[in-house]
Amino acid sequence: MAAYERITALPADAVLTTAEEFLTGRIPLGRTGRNDHSVTLSGGDGTVRIDVHPHGLSSVVEARTDQLRTSRIDIETQHFLNELPYEPGDRAGA
Repeated sequence: MAAYERITALPADAVLTTAEEFLTGRIPLGRTGRNDHSVTLSGGDGTVRIDVHPHGLSSVVEARTDQLRTSRIDIETQHFLNELPYEPGDRAGA
């Protein structure tokens, strides 16, 4: 029901690994699918799918949830996206 997008300097595999570690560390989710360009996590709070599309030196990250923007999974998904470095050398959350 909600969709978000972010550009990051991280490569696709790092985005997916970071997404899984970050989100499963903050809310009770488990991986229900993964390939080279996406990871799907599900649990009692809902489902989130993170898709990554490489574009030159950066990656476009798309996150979609099946919940409202005010839900716990949406808030944590937005938090994760805000933690991604925008440019090389940026620190997390910058």
